Amino acid sequence: MLSANTYELYETSKGKSWQCDLTDKIYVNFKETVFAFRVQDFLSFRRKVQAVNIHEMIFNLSDKYDFEIIDCPQNQFSLKLTLCDIIQLRELLDGTRFAIEMYSMLHEVLGTAEIV
Repeated sequence: MLSANTYELYETSKGKSWQCDLTDKIYVNFKETVFAFRVQDFLSFRRKVQAVNIHEMIFNLSDKYDFEIIDCPQNQFSLKLTLCDIIQLRELLDGTRFAIEMYSMLHEVLGTAEIV
């Protein structure tokens, strides 16, 4: 737990994510950059990262497939990601989504009880 209103969701060796109840946002720290998302924007961004064709990046020798640019117009940024970056970001985003769903289910079952 980061503070009274901020909860860590998921962490990897390349980044971490947390949720702030005051701002109603999910924060993702990846490659020394912090991005803030509303929940729907986070899910949309995750879908964009999941849509990248990793198979094509691995097997196509063209320079065009050395990286992928992912835009996030809601948050006014774009990322230029290599194959390794995409795989690492997918792991972070998938873990974050799982944690969000788990906390949501726990909240439904337990109500407003605080999870320590």
